Amino acid sequence: MFKKKWLAVIAVAVASSAVMTGAAYAQKRSNNAATGAAPASYASQDDAFLALRDAARANNTDKAALLASTLSDYDIPSYVDYYRLKPLIKDLVAPQSEIREYLARYDGSAIADRLRNDWLLELGKAGDWSTFDEQYPKFVLDDDTQLKCYALTSAALKGQNVAAEARALLTTPKDFGQGCTGLIGTLAQNGQFTADDVWFQIRQAVEAGFGGVARRMTPYIDADDSQVAQAIEKYALMVARGPGTSRDNHELFIIALGRVAKNDTGRAADALNASADQLTSSERSLAWAQIALQSALKLEPQAIDYWRQVKGNAGNTPLSTDAYQWRVRSALRAGDWKLVRSAILAMPAALRSDPTWIYWMGRADQSEGKSEQAQQQFQSIADQTNFYGQLALEELGQKIIAVSSTQAFSPAELAPMTNNQGFRRALRFFDMNLRFEGVREWNWELRTMTDRQLLTAAEFARQNNVLDRMVNTSDRTKVEVDFNQRFPSPHRDVMTANTQNLGLDMAWVYGVIRQESRFIRSARSDVGASGLMQVMPTTARWVAKKIGLNGFTNDQISDVNTNILLGTNYLSMVLSDLDGSQALASAAYNAGPGRPRAWRSTLPGTVEGAVFAESIPFNETRGYVKNVLSNATYYAALFEGKPQSLKARLGTVAPKGFVESALP
Repeated sequence: MFKKKWLAVIAVAVASSAVMTGAAYAQKRSNNAATGAAPASYASQDDAFLALRDAARANNTDKAALLASTLSDYDIPSYVDYYRLKPLIKDLVAPQSEIREYLARYDGSAIADRLRNDWLLELGKAGDWSTFDEQYPKFVLDDDTQLKCYALTSAALKGQNVAAEARALLTTPKDFGQGCTGLIGTLAQNGQFTADDVWFQIRQAVEAGFGGVARRMTPYIDADDSQVAQAIEKYALMVARGPGTSRDNHELFIIALGRVAKNDTGRAADALNASADQLTSSERSLAWAQIALQSALKLEPQAIDYWRQVKGNAGNTPLSTDAYQWRVRSALRAGDWKLVRSAILAMPAALRSDPTWIYWMGRADQSEGKSEQAQQQFQSIADQTNFYGQLALEELGQKIIAVSSTQAFSPAELAPMTNNQGFRRALRFFDMNLRFEGVREWNWELRTMTDRQLLTAAEFARQNNVLDRMVNTSDRTKVEVDFNQRFPSPHRDVMTANTQNLGLDMAWVYGVIRQESRFIRSARSDVGASGLMQVMPTTARWVAKKIGLNGFTNDQISDVNTNILLGTNYLSMVLSDLDGSQALASAAYNAGPGRPRAWRSTLPGTVEGAVFAESIPFNETRGYVKNVLSNATYYAALFEGKPQSLKARLGTVAPKGFVESALP
């Protein structure tokens, strides 16, 4: 039985979200001139607009209002109005009439949908379900997890049973926020969520590294917040005490075991073995899953043995998405096809339908001689132009081709793209280096386009030298495919000269660039990598010194010629350092050369390149390697004009003693 403490928590949360009265709002608006400093003189209206954007992001209502008043004739009025209104949406300061007037004025635009998203978040936070339910069906993109949680909360409060939908939704704790933890509380309150459901959510939040999210769910269980905090922060002490006798103590013990396993899986396994007889069979499976996941992420050879202790779905209690997937990856590394099959079958249907697991299920069927079932699995994804679609095609005895049969685009087809106001705003934002806003405007216009219209929009992007939008737009087609749009090769003369000089596979280099920058010459990452090949300053200086590029300075990194010169030379060095394996070298380019060396050293034996790629423990690098080699295969098909093999490009990866690389 849950404690009643969550009743008070929910009541306070809703009551505290009071809406500012109209009089208070009017007073706040009238105080702007008195409390806000007059905007400084800006060199251009664009500079003032950028300052307005920054003020809105900082929720500085006074400064945003003052700046907006200086931009009454700006050529993108919908964004001036949005940035003035956005900070007033927070805590529902602005009256509904002003919000509704904005939504009506800019109805059908990307920025109006964004403002509705902002408003809905505040309506859900305030518990204004009447207005929320009226507005939520009008939210076009419907891509906000918190809003989905608020929508289910509203439905649950009206007596609808939404437990199954909630379980399917609540799989990524990093996206939860107040809306999703509130949903969990509501479902616990009305009996749609059991103690098992709440403990699962706490467990997966801690497992994913979101202890704060886990602790926000403590009002809905019988354990105190201090006990959950101990399991997260003082886990060694809790494990040393043992599991105790109550169900809640058992759950806390299991969480603490997972925390211990992050540092020392052997110690966690010993502790579990010592206390196993105090736990139920289901609890033991859950505990082993916690340990096995941490062991798998460290690529330890004993991970497979830990996973073998996990029975089915851990006693019919669901595992986290990561745990489901890493059980398969560990089995792939160990060559245990029986466990590959059973682990995929244990996944929720939505996860099992991912092309990744369809392909590996086909391989598991193949290993057991179930050729017909395997062929069905491969056939179901072989038309997909992605890593596993390509591998499935090869399993069906075919090679990978890249044919572009798109007809020329007539002026009549291109005219609607040229006149499209969303595209025009996007190009304006790109000119101002506001890529987030530009991409939002561009993608909004693609939502209802046919394949032919998408290809035409991609051509319009090419004509305006926005190659990342050309690639992204063309990638969306389902039937009519233009590989020249999807896999462009600009700066071919510079690339040819550099790759030929180094004896480097140009298709692979283009595969890297397509993944790194999408051909945005001014691209700059959060960590400082720049240009087409996203070269880090320290790496650039090191390579420049190695190749004798005298007088090099960091401001040269974004120059196309210099960027390609440095990037290709570094790729060549990495490839040589890693025995010519494009799989290993791609991983090194993304994560640094030391990491793939370490990952390789943990292999139990020689494995397929696809197994190595799938079992890379960094999510970003795992996706990066698969995408780069998939890209390179299509580029090779375009450049050579003949079918290609991704499997051959992946090759095999064999264990090798870990030696620290001299490369940066």
